[in-house]
Amino acid sequence: MKKTSKNLTVKMMGALGCGLIVGLLVIFLRETLLKGNQADLWNTINNLLFADISAEGNEKAIGIFYIIGQLFVRALQVVIIPMVFTSIVLAMIHISDTKKLGRISGKTIGYFMLTTICAIVIAALAGLVAYNAGAFTNSAVDLTQATGTAAKNPLMIVINAIPNNITTAFGNNGAVLAVVISAAMVGICINRLQDKVTVLVKLCEEISAIITVFLDIVINHFGPIAIFCLIVRTCASYGVTHLQPAIAYVLLTVCILLLVLVTGYALFIKLSTGLNPIPFVKKIFKVALFGFSTSSSAATLPLNMKTTIEELGVHEEIASFVLPLGMTVNMDGTAIMQVIATIFIAGCAGYPMTFTSVLTIGFLAIVASVGTPAAPGAGAVILFTILSGVGFNNELALMTYTLILAINRPIEMLVTSLNVVGDSACAIAVAKSEGALDLEAYEKL
Repeated sequence: MKKTSKNLTVKMMGALGCGLIVGLLVIFLRETLLKGNQADLWNTINNLLFADISAEGNEKAIGIFYIIGQLFVRALQVVIIPMVFTSIVLAMIHISDTKKLGRISGKTIGYFMLTTICAIVIAALAGLVAYNAGAFTNSAVDLTQATGTAAKNPLMIVINAIPNNITTAFGNNGAVLAVVISAAMVGICINRLQDKVTVLVKLCEEISAIITVFLDIVINHFGPIAIFCLIVRTCASYGVTHLQPAIAYVLLTVCILLLVLVTGYALFIKLSTGLNPIPFVKKIFKVALFGFSTSSSAATLPLNMKTTIEELGVHEEIASFVLPLGMTVNMDGTAIMQVIATIFIAGCAGYPMTFTSVLTIGFLAIVASVGTPAAPGAGAVILFTILSGVGFNNELALMTYTLILAINRPIEMLVTSLNVVGDSACAIAVAKSEGALDLEAYEKL
């Protein structure tokens, strides 16, 4: 198992490296052709390899790299709902002690809140420094097409957590939080009924086993190829020109995300468990890499579960509860991006930043990040909720928001890495406090 894990890491690192190299070459080709008045040739290449064939106007495009990437992501997404439901139900069943279940739930939410608040404080301080230094100015916002997004009350997250139609919730990957709550309630009820319910328990166990085999095939055999295609297409579709207008925002956000990713969680592991964080950093690297490539916490959940249980030594009952829940409510990277983006928009749109507005942004970032779907690009869309909450809604604010939608893809990729690593770190902290951590497996390199 360890050899297979190392082979997968090497393959994924190779895929990422090759993808970046080829992607840079594609960017160079793209810029050369566009500047050389050969846009038609680039459009032909783009339609053949990279075009989003689902987009309007691309009916005749082929989009080979897009198709490969989407097939891989969809193969992962197809098992999200059954995997989340069965893993949480089985975790609840295995934790038959209701006091223990309540204790684990409390610790999990506590660690989630702690890491998210720390992330928001760091992001707010960095954003304010940049704001006061004049780094966030309206020098490059000249977009004319603003994407309209309907504002929603952040508290709707609370209402939508309880589905009014269970079949609707199970048919929508964006309703994962409702599935989590439903699974938790089913698990609690089965615990009370005990031996009266056997068929459903057996069904959940068998579905879980099928999902495990399916994901092993998809990730190990097709993951590296798909990651290569995803990275190359990202470079081709979101070239350097998208980063130029808001370089200060991009650089600051990336630096803060990397700071928390590289040092923040290692420090969290050390302070919360007393363990050496080096094994965690080494073993979780491939999960972060996978999250970066897919830009989806949901798509990364299977590999995160496998790594956290088999390599980091977290007992399955803890990981099966913490990780699916963390995928839906623990979004440290998303919160960081949303706080800095909101302050950036305030600077570009001419809004003053007061202590009250910073507190409001922080609170809304926590609520909004909880309601962020675990899917690519979702964080930037949910950002509109925060802008509405603090009243940043003039024309310049909307134009700057649209700019963020255009340039945010590279940031979203790094945000996902942070989100999934944070889930695993919290699972280790909970497991250690419960005596449910295999120290030998954790420390083995």
